[in-house]
Amino acid sequence: MIGDGGEMQVFVRVVERNGFSQAAESLGLTPSAVSKIVTRLEARLGVRLLNRTTRRLAPTAEGEAYLEAARRILRDIDAIETTVSAARATPRGLLTVNTGAAFAMHQLLPAVPEFRALYPEVELDIQVTDRIIDLVREGADLAIRTGRLPDSALIARKICDVYRIVCASPAYLARYGTPRVPADLAHHDCLFVSHVPSLRFWPFRHGREVVHVEISSRVRADNADSLLTLALAGGGILRTADYVVGVEIAAGRLVPILTDFQHFEPIPVAAVHPPGRHRAPKVGAMLDFLVERFGDAPWRAGLDLPLPQRPARARSTGGRR
Repeated sequence: MIGDGGEMQVFVRVVERNGFSQAAESLGLTPSAVSKIVTRLEARLGVRLLNRTTRRLAPTAEGEAYLEAARRILRDIDAIETTVSAARATPRGLLTVNTGAAFAMHQLLPAVPEFRALYPEVELDIQVTDRIIDLVREGADLAIRTGRLPDSALIARKICDVYRIVCASPAYLARYGTPRVPADLAHHDCLFVSHVPSLRFWPFRHGREVVHVEISSRVRADNADSLLTLALAGGGILRTADYVVGVEIAAGRLVPILTDFQHFEPIPVAAVHPPGRHRAPKVGAMLDFLVERFGDAPWRAGLDLPLPQRPARARSTGGRR
């Protein structure tokens, strides 16, 4: 017989799967059994938790409040059970990782075989999107995020710092000339991510001050990889993260420019996860792997750039952000 905690889990699953049949399939129960459990829960609480129609079901106001509390309680139960068993557990099971497209394509995905060799019992589901997701609502164990993190209940573990570099292909520079000072950019096509207006303003040092130069272009795109392809083809001057262009610069396919003027501001890359998730062996294994694999920013090896002194390897302890 399913007790109070089981009723809570069934209700949450019904809402998340948007139906009794879908919830029943994931729980190994029949749809009628799931329906009876929810009805019994409503009777015990003395309130209606779900509005049911032939096409859809949705939580009532009381149901929304119960859903939020139930999710919190179930997460706490999971965290307690994980803590008790983690000391002897081997990393295993499905691990869902959310990350932006640029970091996925240039760093994380090429490193996946190495992680799988270390932890063969972990099954990976890598969600690649530049949209900031709700980890709990969308079922992700952790996310890799670039930039300053907003205050939230998530726990952040820093992986490394990255820097944006202004660069262009040798073919572009041979055809249009090399900018000598930031003001020269007004006569060049500069590439930027079209849906992030702030990236249209490039920071440069002017004495002791930082001046933001507004750039322009007749070609733009909505993601870093598209801009990289444009830059490699001689389509313009690019400013993007070193983990995207480091290999291309080392190979001579792109050339850094205006390095004496660039304002190299460190941009943190961190892994974030809900409280308690780091105690799950599979999550802890990925967190340790990310810091070990990327903490020293290996994409900067061999680059002769006036970057700030490389920070010490990111520490392995997490902290609330």
